[in-house]
Amino acid sequence: MTHPQPLLLPPEQAQPSEQFPYHRLARLSPRYRWWRPLLGTLVVAVTYVITVVLLMLVLAALGSGMGYPQDDDGWPEFGPVSGTAVDLLSIAVGIPVLLPIVRWIGRRPAGTVSSVTGRLRWRWLLLCVLTAVPILGLAMGCTVLLPADGEPESQWVGWPAFGRALALLVVLVPVQAAAEEYVFRGWLTQTAGAFLRSPWAALLPQALLFAAAHGWGTPWGFADLLVFGVAAGWLTWRTGGLEASIALHTVNNLLAFGVSAAVVGGLSSDETAADAGWQLVVFDVLSIALYTAAVAWWLRRRRLDRTAPAPRPPAGGPGYPYGNGVAVPQPWAGQPGFGAGVPPTAPPTAGPPPPSAGPPAAGTGLPPASAGAGEDGTDRT
Repeated sequence: MTHPQPLLLPPEQAQPSEQFPYHRLARLSPRYRWWRPLLGTLVVAVTYVITVVLLMLVLAALGSGMGYPQDDDGWPEFGPVSGTAVDLLSIAVGIPVLLPIVRWIGRRPAGTVSSVTGRLRWRWLLLCVLTAVPILGLAMGCTVLLPADGEPESQWVGWPAFGRALALLVVLVPVQAAAEEYVFRGWLTQTAGAFLRSPWAALLPQALLFAAAHGWGTPWGFADLLVFGVAAGWLTWRTGGLEASIALHTVNNLLAFGVSAAVVGGLSSDETAADAGWQLVVFDVLSIALYTAAVAWWLRRRRLDRTAPAPRPPAGGPGYPYGNGVAVPQPWAGQPGFGAGVPPTAPPTAGPPPPSAGPPAAGTGLPPASAGAGEDGTDRT
């Protein structure tokens, strides 16, 4: 009695998976659930507040131990430069707070907040920084030349004081600016994008929250921050990563803090970008528009990944293995060749094997390999 010849399933090309743009990367995890972005947002907020409180307690203890004078609330008065460093650090801790939560609750690589490639693209970041410096520097120079509106003339602090302040700003401002980008253009954009396919629908909420987080000063200042948030969000979506927005934010803040550090009492001021007047906002919006156009120009001349492939959903029913993207049946105990290392086969068909096939090899139910065939069954002739 001869066994019927099993028919090997033909290999098939795997179907291309869906491509996720940056704002949809919260769905990149195979274990994505609708509640993960929402739970992650809550955990990020609570963990950040706890971290900042602990940081402030540590700094207060250090300040008291080092003999800094205290204000009416018992908080050490660190002075303009050290106080600015404390403010920058309290924002910068957002990065070490956020990235583990992306991994543990989002169930995806933490680098997917950086870009669609799963990492920061450093060459692209450097190119964006070099693009932002002349554009924003020119705008900042124009704002410095604006009339002071009756305010007392600013006094130069001197090179030693300016050099110390500038060294501290160069170290801390990039981390502070990147932290804001990771939270607003990164996590919050991707959280909204988990539910909204439209990039604009995902970008607008973070821009509003970004403007509101800086407080309410003047309508012009709020509008300026809103434009900044929308432009940075569009750049993030269009380039597939945070590099362009980090460059814009870092250069902008370095120039703003640098100008403040150059004058006596500049770093002690309580004014923020939310308090800007209309003249400053006009130059700022123009510089943002020029930088956005310059990045778009670069994109037409560089190949940059803008999407990431979605995880492939499992195919077939339970108990089926997958090969070449195609579900194939498991061998079963009564199938010829079970346990002999034979590839999974299709259900047997009735009828004897073709006469030309020759007798089957012992214990396998498969015809002998033709002359010139290799061990894997492929023809070598």
